[in-house]
Amino acid sequence: MRRRDFLLSSSSAIAATTFLPSFASSQESRSANSKVNVAFIGSGGWIAQQPYKQGCSDENLVAFCDVDSTHCAENLKAWRTTQPFFEDFRVMFDKMGKDIDAVVISTPDHTHFAATMAAMERGIHVYTQKPLTHNIWQARTLLKAKDRFKVVTQMGNQGHAGDGIRQSVEAYRAGLIGDVAQVFCHNSGPQMGGQHFANPTVMPLPEAPVPAGLNWDLWLGPVASRPYHPDYHPAKWRSFYDFGLGMLGDWGCHTLDTPVWALELDAPTKVECLARRDSLAGVIPAGSHIKFHFPANAKRGPVTLEWFDGPQDWNKVGRIDRFGADHAAYRGLACWMVGSKGLLGCGTHAGVPTLADDELHQAWKKNPPTPSIPRVAGGPFREWLRAIKGEGPEPGSNFSYSAKLTEIVLLGVIAQRFNTTIEWDANAGKIVNAPELNASIKEPVRPGWQYGEELWN
Repeated sequence: MRRRDFLLSSSSAIAATTFLPSFASSQESRSANSKVNVAFIGSGGWIAQQPYKQGCSDENLVAFCDVDSTHCAENLKAWRTTQPFFEDFRVMFDKMGKDIDAVVISTPDHTHFAATMAAMERGIHVYTQKPLTHNIWQARTLLKAKDRFKVVTQMGNQGHAGDGIRQSVEAYRAGLIGDVAQVFCHNSGPQMGGQHFANPTVMPLPEAPVPAGLNWDLWLGPVASRPYHPDYHPAKWRSFYDFGLGMLGDWGCHTLDTPVWALELDAPTKVECLARRDSLAGVIPAGSHIKFHFPANAKRGPVTLEWFDGPQDWNKVGRIDRFGADHAAYRGLACWMVGSKGLLGCGTHAGVPTLADDELHQAWKKNPPTPSIPRVAGGPFREWLRAIKGEGPEPGSNFSYSAKLTEIVLLGVIAQRFNTTIEWDANAGKIVNAPELNASIKEPVRPGWQYGEELWN
């Protein structure tokens, strides 16, 4: 058996026998197949440093790809790599695909899908940063691709691999806060005009010279051509709906992770944009208030989840006037599940829970529920790599889970972008009250960037 075939068969066996949501094991074992050959798409910026520092550097780093050779030069120098470097991941896969077992994708949101599909079609395991995709059709297509190609998949909402989120889910399942009907989540960003978010005064942006080392056409990828402007690249693309998804895309996959897992939230039936600051066409607002409506399931009643971003007067919005808490930012935490017996709060990246009232929290600290969800050893990248090697079960944020979480986030982004209420038919995959918005479910792509269509035929 060839090495690639061994890696695929062993990891597929794991995926076939792992059930959500108890995904991971803390048991380490010796690798039966030595090191994994890992490639990187998106090698510049701090986000690309995560996989290198958090486990991938122990494997064989066989290829690097980035559309901006200047932007990633410092990282490659620090990593002391002499491996092949490519501008275009399609060229990398054509030339080296047989030598690549797994790939980490750390590109802007609008190119996640194309890079991920190109890898999966070749039987290459994928770790894709959050949000998984830029639109809902892409998320559902990657779920189909996971079933078709049987590779190990993982989305980079790293808190999902931590102990803290497991403690939160276990506390809820033990009934410590009772029945939950409300969730409040918030983030104080974006800081428009800061390091990561642009504050343009006019749209479309005027043309500027393309920096040396940047292949601007490849950076655009599937999106319609337009002139370069430094507000797009390297750091502020999240401000523009064509490329990023604002604060919901940036933080929603982290902060909503705990309630989605604990409450087993599937797609909402309705999403309302209750408030939104003004913004130029195609640009995210500096603040918004989004309300998701989730139907009841066999284990709980209906749930509403409210998301706030941007500067807020927390004495007026997101109030929780129960159990000693006065608003959704109580103790500075980013997410609160409101139960009939108490509150459970956690941080932006999930993390260790806080329970309110204080007596409930102290009781939980003294006698927490018996752990029922297996723990992950080594963090999200080690979780993914161990599954590839056949050493551990399927990663927790595999595409069966993360595509669902991403779809929830994307529905909020659509409501925010168009400042409206949308009614969602999950079975049909359509917005039923505003059919003109269905153009956002599957966005047009430029020739040469079509992927995944065959999975729907």
